[in-house]
Amino acid sequence: MRTAHLTRNTAETRIEVELNLDGTGRYQIATGIGFLDHMIEQLSRHALIDITLTVQGDLHIDQHHTTEDSALALGGALAQALGDKAGIRRYGDALSPMDEVLTRVALDISGRPYLVWKTEFSQPRLGEMDTELFKHWFHSFAQTAGITLHVETLYGENNHHIIESAYKGLARALRQAIEIDPRKGGAVPSTKGVL
Repeated sequence: MRTAHLTRNTAETRIEVELNLDGTGRYQIATGIGFLDHMIEQLSRHALIDITLTVQGDLHIDQHHTTEDSALALGGALAQALGDKAGIRRYGDALSPMDEVLTRVALDISGRPYLVWKTEFSQPRLGEMDTELFKHWFHSFAQTAGITLHVETLYGENNHHIIESAYKGLARALRQAIEIDPRKGGAVPSTKGVL
């Protein structure tokens, strides 16, 4: 099974994550930031990846370390569960509508981490979460997951809808990319032979 268990302990956060790429979208998320929990739940449900994530962070300072480190741990667990990436589709993309918002997400599980972020917010916070941290979450996730990730909000106004469509788009693109393609016969999807 394509699973991972990762522990990340620093002076700023203590994190434990378990992940099953071939799950059904079950989740148990506790980061201490309600809105972030909600977004990671969306990721799990729509990617059909089972995720258990617990974070004890220095929220008495601010949300930065908890947000960043949760993404680093999740991305690292994804990379661990993918192993040598043999047989996966590798690429995924999604147009993700949420009411008046439409977001485009495209990704390549390339081993070359990169983020293109074309999403803006008109307010500084959603719930108790700073909106500037969302870009940082996606960047940190892409870094340790080893993916090239493009996120672009094409149009829309509601800040909650904007970020939720981005997470759901990421989920749906990931679901495509991590899927095993029976036509590949277990081969690594690269002419180099490695990803």
